[in-house]
Amino acid sequence: ILGVRDIHADHAASHIGKAQGIVTCLRATPYHSIRQKVFLPMDICMLHGVSQEDFIRGKQEKNVRDVIYDIASQAHIHLEHVR
Repeated sequence: ILGVRDIHADHAASHIGKAQGIVTCLRATPYHSIRQKVFLPMDICMLHGVSQEDFIRGKQEKNVRDVIYDIASQAHIHLEHVR
């Protein structure tokens, strides 16, 4: 955007964008759940035995929290790459 031509800056921006996208998806989960939509990775949900219905019903059991933690951890990993 500012005319910076640096492979390292591009790499950092890529990871920041991925982290921001993940966080935005997590933050929007309650909003989408009320509208009976879930946009979280189903492979991670299935790993913890969580269904889309669990999010739609607003369950806050440990396995639902574990899904959120795993997804948030991916955002954290992207931020660590930037550092």
